[in-house]
Amino acid sequence: MKLKLACADFTFPILPHDQALQVIAMLGIKGVDIGLFQDRSHLQPSTEFTNVSRSARKLKKGLDSHGLVAADMFLQLALDFESQAVNHPSAHRRRRAREAYVKALDYTAECGGKHLTALPGVHFEKEGRRDSVSRAVEELSWRVEMAKPYRICFAVEPHVGSFADSPRRAEKLVRDVPGLTLTLDYGHMYSRGYSEAQVEVLIQYSSHFHARGFSKHSGSTSLQDNTVDWKRILKVMRKTGYKGWIELEYGGNNVTDTVVLRDHLRKLAARI
Repeated sequence: MKLKLACADFTFPILPHDQALQVIAMLGIKGVDIGLFQDRSHLQPSTEFTNVSRSARKLKKGLDSHGLVAADMFLQLALDFESQAVNHPSAHRRRRAREAYVKALDYTAECGGKHLTALPGVHFEKEGRRDSVSRAVEELSWRVEMAKPYRICFAVEPHVGSFADSPRRAEKLVRDVPGLTLTLDYGHMYSRGYSEAQVEVLIQYSSHFHARGFSKHSGSTSLQDNTVDWKRILKVMRKTGYKGWIELEYGGNNVTDTVVLRDHLRKLAARI
């Protein structure tokens, strides 16, 4: 199986951004997941989008200098999930979120990126779930259409705290929004009691994948404490024709876990 490994720049938060890119290159990893997380990543929407073209060219220059490519841009406009949600009840906030999304598309394209991830939205408790989901479907459908001229694949990450927090809900969302794909992270579901069989159904809808150790007790563990069958995951990917990147997503500057999982996946992929 051909393996495309990426690593998140936010894996190394204590390093200056260029040094984080340098470490990723030194690990022999080609792809980089760029975090555009407001108030919690090296690069943030509030600064990068002030002059999109200039900021994107600077990032592209940094990637090129280390022989790297942008595997994914992950856009999050706030630390919390509600205030800037794509399906916020406020039309003004939804409009601002759309404006930021278009800038993210321009930024991604300028960097030579082909994949953009965002969050799906939340259930606002002051209204029925159906209303929250319906508004999210409308907003995400608009985003899928906007991404087409850029030839950028748009995905959402079904996560804890979103309305798409289970395999069933995530699958329904991609069926309700033609063209939408998933950035899949087992940690948001497997650690909450869903089986591998239940979660792996979502691989067929996925265009990006977050990898680290997972267990029934934690959404992030070392490979030593991991209980997910990675060989099984890779086999399902091959069966479903998965062509995306597999991003090694350890936070907290954990080089050891990143390297161990990198080597494990390479060894498995060579046999599949």
